[in-house]
Amino acid sequence: MTTRRIYAGCMILFILCGIAFLGYQVPYIHDRVAWRFSVLEGELRNWISPPPETIASPDVSAMQAAQATLTAMAVPPSPTRTPEPLESPLPSVTPFLTFERAPVSVRARLVFPAHEWQVYNNCGPASLSMLLQFWGWAGDQLAVGNALRPNSDDKNVMPEELEQYASSQPGMDALLRTGGTLDDLRGLIAAGFPVIVEMGFTVEEHNLGWMGHYALLGGYNDDTREFFAQDSYRGPDYPYSYADLEFNWRAFNFTYLAAFPAARQAEVEAVLGPNGNLAYNRNQTLALASREAATLRGESLAFAFFNLGTNLVGRQEYTQAAAAFDQARFLGLPYRFLWYQTGPYPAYFHAGRYQDVVNLASDTLEVQDRLEEAWYWRGLARFAMGDAEGAVQDLRTALVVHPGYEPALQELAQMGVNP
Repeated sequence: MTTRRIYAGCMILFILCGIAFLGYQVPYIHDRVAWRFSVLEGELRNWISPPPETIASPDVSAMQAAQATLTAMAVPPSPTRTPEPLESPLPSVTPFLTFERAPVSVRARLVFPAHEWQVYNNCGPASLSMLLQFWGWAGDQLAVGNALRPNSDDKNVMPEELEQYASSQPGMDALLRTGGTLDDLRGLIAAGFPVIVEMGFTVEEHNLGWMGHYALLGGYNDDTREFFAQDSYRGPDYPYSYADLEFNWRAFNFTYLAAFPAARQAEVEAVLGPNGNLAYNRNQTLALASREAATLRGESLAFAFFNLGTNLVGRQEYTQAAAAFDQARFLGLPYRFLWYQTGPYPAYFHAGRYQDVVNLASDTLEVQDRLEEAWYWRGLARFAMGDAEGAVQDLRTALVVHPGYEPALQELAQMGVNP
């Protein structure tokens, strides 16, 4: 009798486990439960093998070359992590220009149809979903996420992907810019246009630490100096002080995204003035990053140098960009930083520093292996170094992480290799 009960109990447990496993594969359930497993996995991994606090610094020879390059650019390199104040600003940087803005009210608050709490790792799609719903779109974050993150374990959606998705919706257009200011955000909201910002934030729960995040801003108040976000992680009408938002926004080159009915494009461009022009905006962002790299102090300085590198990559000035990224790494960047921004890879690659690409990507993938960009760039660097087999492996892995990832498909096609 006892044996039969044990057998029956085992069978029931087996059946329940099977049902739970099958249920977990249902996308609706998986998206709402997976984050708990991910948090548990991360805590266990961090307990067994704690991640580094920052991205690895470049070696001494790289830093010496970087400092020489930065000096030639009139960007003073920082000899220590707490540099002494500079005597003068950059002598050769184009002045950061401003333009006359129309005055806006001291406060504004837009009304959204509903707030959407994000499912696992889905702040970008959730924020874009709420923004599109503001304009009458009928979808939700799962529709956006399924299009942009076909693998739900993919750790990041790039702002360019959000822009492309928004502008692909019938009757909609989108504008992605960098080097934004608080006045840009206030002007857009006051004119009736919600805006998404990409920013850093620290998650205290479960000791998760610094992460990248998207937040949808739909209100502000100059009296209290706060923005109000339909924040997919923190909740509806979540307040961000002007100072905190500017500090955390800097980590992502002051990137912002507006999506709006195509018929209203002229109104958006009127708010942004000359920054509506992409070429002008890029020059302005470079000037801003150069100025901040010369004048900021403390932990913001690493972000300023990283932004400088990002903007130099946009100008295809790869040797100078690599030097700026070296400086940012030396000053100290959160270890998750390259989960969200990948500028050092093309900078080092096109500067001929293939081993640096391999080392940096390998360090990143050792902590988090669900990053298609890291697999992609390591594959390119390996191929350039003569390791064709390793390159194909990495490019195919990029496609496992992100099915249909176009850059990896193109590289494999050029190699004459099937995905």
